[in-house]
Amino acid sequence: MNLAHEQLGDASSGRSIAFMHGFTQTRRSMLGLINELLASSARFNAISVDAPFHGESQHVATDVSGAADALVDTCGSAIYVGYSMGARICLHAAVQHPNAVQGLVLLSGTAGIIDPAQRQHRRDADNELADHVEQVGTPQFIQEWLAKPMFALLPEDQQDIAQRCTNSAASLASSLRKCGTGTQQSLWEKLPTLSMPVLLITGAHDEAFCQHARRMHELIGETATLHILEDAGHSVHLEQPAKTAEILSNWLATL
Repeated sequence: MNLAHEQLGDASSGRSIAFMHGFTQTRRSMLGLINELLASSARFNAISVDAPFHGESQHVATDVSGAADALVDTCGSAIYVGYSMGARICLHAAVQHPNAVQGLVLLSGTAGIIDPAQRQHRRDADNELADHVEQVGTPQFIQEWLAKPMFALLPEDQQDIAQRCTNSAASLASSLRKCGTGTQQSLWEKLPTLSMPVLLITGAHDEAFCQHARRMHELIGETATLHILEDAGHSVHLEQPAKTAEILSNWLATL
């Protein structure tokens, strides 16, 4: 199963990097980070992918595990970079297809929810939010979504908002129901089995995901690198694109 995608950079470089965006976004949301990396003289083939239920992959209906399979089917052997929901998908890809994932970069990522009761509570909340999306429609929901405190440091970008609004309310609702954190398998116990290099990046103002990143760093062990950016929140690569690209470029140079 292939997902909609576009390629940038140097297809002949021999190094492919796959990029997976977050909830409500599209593959275009990763282009700023990709262009910053390319401007740093890094040579690679960038593959920016639309997640299931998003962009031109809105017709692809699957859960997080299936999304990971589809992502690897689309991009093959590569370094995988994911943000938030995309980070959860990329982490599943690394667990399910370790031979294809040469390196893993998680921007504001988590390995899921361990406690079954908490996971059910999150599933119920995501289902309620899905119902709300269908009731109010995409434009109003995007406005409400970006008003959350976790996005307080995200610069207002009308082009980004317009891209988010290309996702239908039905697709976003389905994403919450099938790919929300409450529906996915917890992968915390799988982290020590990861053998590829892993880079974890979070924003200092996003304390919940800083805690996730510190714990993931500890469990993965010596193959993991952790960076916490000051003056950044959840959307670290959109809030601090140049700094995020610098960290990623320096890490790539060590592989």
